[in-house]
Amino acid sequence: MRSATIKRKTKETDIEVAVNLDGTGVVDIATGIGFFDHMLDLLARHSRIDMTVKAVGDLHIDFHHTTEDVGIALGQAVRQALGDMAGITRYASVHMPMDETLTRVVIDVSGRPMLVFRTTFARDKIGEFDTELVREWFNAFAMNAGITLHVETLYGENAHHIAESCFKGLARALRAALAIDPRNQGEVPSTKGQLGG
Repeated sequence: MRSATIKRKTKETDIEVAVNLDGTGVVDIATGIGFFDHMLDLLARHSRIDMTVKAVGDLHIDFHHTTEDVGIALGQAVRQALGDMAGITRYASVHMPMDETLTRVVIDVSGRPMLVFRTTFARDKIGEFDTELVREWFNAFAMNAGITLHVETLYGENAHHIAESCFKGLARALRAALAIDPRNQGEVPSTKGQLGG
């Protein structure tokens, strides 16, 4: 079972995250940020990763610390659950439509973290959620999961649709890239014989 639990506590946030990479998308999410909960729910359901996220943060200041720290903890949980990454498909590319929006997400589960994020929002907020925090979350997740992640919104207007296409695109890319390739079972998909170095 490829699963992991991460607990992260700072002066700003208290977070517990659990993942099962071979799940069915069962979720139990409560961060205190409604829109963010919605995005994490999408991520779990479309990736088929069982996901528990419990976060208590300094929301009286803003949503930044909670959003970023959940990305850190969730990335660490995925990385830990992957173990030596033997048998994974490793690469995936997805074009994700959401009404008038189209976003491309390309992933390499390489152990080498990198984020290229070419998505802009015409509005500063979606409800009370700062749209700039979408990139902050993706960066925290990619760096801590040890993945190379490219996210580019090719076109779109509605800020909610843009954010949703990014999270759904990541979900479907993760679902494909983390899947065990039956032709590659037990082998690390790298000519180096290892990933992450």
